[in-house]
Amino acid sequence: MDTVIVQLPEPPGTRPRDRPGKPRLLRLGPGETAEFGRGAPDGGPLPVPLFDPAVSRRAGQITAAEDYWRLSNFSQNSTYVVENLEGAGEHVKVAPGRVGAPVPFEFSRVLLPGTEGEACFKVFAPEHAYLDSEEQLPHRGEPTTSPFALDPTSKYFLVLLALCEPRLRQASSAAVPGVGEVLERLRDVPGCDGLSRSAVNYHIDYLASVKLRLREDRDGMAEAAQVGGKREELVAFALRFDLVREHHLDLLTRTSPAPHGYVARGSDPRGSGPAAATGAGRG
Repeated sequence: MDTVIVQLPEPPGTRPRDRPGKPRLLRLGPGETAEFGRGAPDGGPLPVPLFDPAVSRRAGQITAAEDYWRLSNFSQNSTYVVENLEGAGEHVKVAPGRVGAPVPFEFSRVLLPGTEGEACFKVFAPEHAYLDSEEQLPHRGEPTTSPFALDPTSKYFLVLLALCEPRLRQASSAAVPGVGEVLERLRDVPGCDGLSRSAVNYHIDYLASVKLRLREDRDGMAEAAQVGGKREELVAFALRFDLVREHHLDLLTRTSPAPHGYVARGSDPRGSGPAAATGAGRG
């Protein structure tokens, strides 16, 4: 089981057209480690190579734990910063010489002081666990692990919710929103005003490959067909297992009317919003 995924930085001078179609990833299981830095002159690159001359040759190490990870700072004088990419400025500072600082964020960016700005790489911890209910049951042995640990406060969940919204509101709807429609739908949702098409596509890929672990795209399919098929598969999978439900639609707070076709079941199409939740499942 992968508990930590590191997105490796591209070497300097890499042009967009030279970059691989998918980001280069390093996967770590519980207890596994990976060092980052420039690497020794005769020892080859480290698992997470950084190319800024201001970064130490062995700058630090990340260690995967059960549903989080730890950061060790091998520098004697530089403080490292770990940003929460899903938060509003949340970050953790790791002082020089600190060993095993726990990082609780699911989406993180590690920043090291560099000659031009910061050297950085991203770390994802997709195996975060969440309670299925608010009830606090007595401990009886090992807790049950959820097969799909989704965080309703994250942007990837909002993307999934926007994809599923038409069928949540009207089960007979056959249309799955395109990337542009998802982007437009989330434009007025707090915290999503900076989303781009590439970011939405990234979240779709993250949902398909990491969070929900859908099958790989079939060989020989056109890129457009792959993207469209991936969206269809995500929606079908999420609704089949009730990973998104009608009460989640409250997360799509908006200041503008819903797009055409987004009509809640049990509501007056001329009204301003969906009918009150009944607690019933999808029909």
